[in-house]
Amino acid sequence: VSEKKMFGGLSFMLQGNMACGILKDDIVVRAGSDNFEEFVKEPHARPMDFTGRAMKSMVYVGPRGYASDADLKRWVERGVAYAKSLPAK
Repeated sequence: VSEKKMFGGLSFMLQGNMACGILKDDIVVRAGSDNFEEFVKEPHARPMDFTGRAMKSMVYVGPRGYASDADLKRWVERGVAYAKSLPAK
C-alpha cells in the first residue's frame, strides 16, 4: 500500500492501483463500473464528479456514510477488493 496525492486529496494505492482516498470531508472509493450503480444507491454515497462530470467507477461517501468504524471498514474493503482485481502496475 502506498499513498499518492490525487484529485486534490490523498489516495491509497494497492499494487499501483487506486483503492480509496480522502478528499476534504469525503472518502473516495474506487468501485469499478460493475459495482458503481450498487454503491451510489448507498446512503450518503454519490458519483464522484471531480471535473463536473460524473466518473462511472468512483464514488464519494460523505461523513455520515462512514461515521462508524464498521462503515469505514466496509467502504475501504470495497475499494481494496476492486484494486486487487486489477493487474499490478
